[in-house]
Amino acid sequence: MAKKVVKVLKLQIPGGKAVPGQALGPVLGGAGIPIGDFVKRFNDETRERIGETVPTVVEVYDDRTYGMTYKVEPASALILKALNKEKGSGKPNTSKIGTITKAQVKAIAEKKMPDLNAGSLEAAEKIIAGTARSMGVDVK
Repeated sequence: MAKKVVKVLKLQIPGGKAVPGQALGPVLGGAGIPIGDFVKRFNDETRERIGETVPTVVEVYDDRTYGMTYKVEPASALILKALNKEKGSGKPNTSKIGTITKAQVKAIAEKKMPDLNAGSLEAAEKIIAGTARSMGVDVK
């Protein structure tokens, strides 16, 4: 029989650099997950993704075990990497931070496709382009 999911946690943790501190401790402790085991397992499984923010979905089961699913880095972070910028514009309609090409949008959409709610690559490209525009990035 399948285990019953009691709680679902959605976390964004730096790849390979989880620490049992202020950010993770209360969330994991409240869900009944052993913090030390989680940190060790997460760091081992995401060691090759150092430097990325890893969105993680943790399903906590009724017997206090848990399963982890890792997703692709957020679209905004992928756009900022393509531009070599630290953050987006505070006023995206008036202050632009850069320009990305349609080819870059397509590459980001292909990488992000498994996590997007899009039926086709074209729809995924529109989602990525919209994210870029909301960050103050022009798409040419």
